[in-house]
Amino acid sequence: MHSSRNVPALLNKANLRPTRQRLALAELLFAKGDRHVTAEALYDEARAAGIGVSLATIYNTLHQFSSAGLLRSISVDTSKTYFDTNTGNHHHFFLEDGDEVIDMPQGSIEISNLPEPPEGMEISQVDVIVRVRSTRK
Repeated sequence: MHSSRNVPALLNKANLRPTRQRLALAELLFAKGDRHVTAEALYDEARAAGIGVSLATIYNTLHQFSSAGLLRSISVDTSKTYFDTNTGNHHHFFLEDGDEVIDMPQGSIEISNLPEPPEGMEISQVDVIVRVRSTRK
């Protein structure tokens, strides 16, 4: 988990210039511990906190943070991406009823028998997303 107390150092370490908007958005993202957020949800949080920022800037910042290794991007489908402040190796449940992503308990799934990647390539990460919904009666 990233500490919100040292956000400028966090951005500098990731080679991102600590602009006013990046600092403000990083404070929102990392102050609440590990969590999963969509661009739209972060936009709503920023507006509620009085941070004047466009949705396009939110998207750009989230993608910059992901590219720099500060966030992990989780694509649930082609129309929804969540950004995870926990960049460690773990898997997720997607709660279809609540349109929410939560972490699976550590050690609850084991990945084995992965195929050899194409020549000159290496596996960088394996993402498992298990979709769940309320039991239908």
